[in-house]
Amino acid sequence: MRYLITFSYDGSGYKGYQKQPKAKTIQGEIEKVLRKINGSKAVKIHASGRTDAGVHAISQKAHFDLKKEIDPDKLKHSMNSLLPGDIYIKDIEVVSDIFHARFNVKAKEYIYKINMGEYNPIERNYVYQYNKKLDVVEMERALKYLEGEHDFTSFSKADEEKEDFTRRIVQTNIIRNMKKVDKITISFLGTGFLRYQVRNMMGTLIEIGEGKRKSEDIITILEAKDRRKAGKTANPEGLYLKDVFYDDVRQEV
Repeated sequence: MRYLITFSYDGSGYKGYQKQPKAKTIQGEIEKVLRKINGSKAVKIHASGRTDAGVHAISQKAHFDLKKEIDPDKLKHSMNSLLPGDIYIKDIEVVSDIFHARFNVKAKEYIYKINMGEYNPIERNYVYQYNKKLDVVEMERALKYLEGEHDFTSFSKADEEKEDFTRRIVQTNIIRNMKKVDKITISFLGTGFLRYQVRNMMGTLIEIGEGKRKSEDIITILEAKDRRKAGKTANPEGLYLKDVFYDDVRQEV
């Protein structure tokens, strides 16, 4: 029986999503719980993608197989009773045996939160504490140059070995908080993202907001296909995987 889980997590206490030897990871914690539920037999989960150390998720998705059938609501309760408090299973559903949480992804949405106001120690792990004013209008202009299908080599991980760096960003947006004017949230909806792509785009956008670059510089950075031409990698704590989208085929069991 194949199950699809939707789960959220606070990534600040983990070395990222992906399981690593001698490191505390999101995948590792969930698989430990599933092993207990599965009678001490190992269960491997397959997520929509991995997140880096310090990055959070609001609605991450993953699938796994169990030989025995368990009611989704009971399985959700069992998993949450065993998981640490910074990981929470929001939903579980039975899916087709041919469904794959990574390969069937149609789109993902990431958001990045920035505090331009006074430093807030309570939010330090959840909002990037830039603590200075940024030119948000110029950043908004720059975002529009990132929309569409492009070769994002300049915004990829420096030593990334891939044949195809082309990705499509469907929509971008800057969400302003009318009550807390010093807080902004930047969103990216795309069909797929390279490792560090969002954080590297954010690093460049922050430099544009600082006045170190112009919005139209995004065009030449993309054309260069050179990681050295873009800005530094933004801090992880402001980044969230907000949601993962699939076609309705996942409901066909």
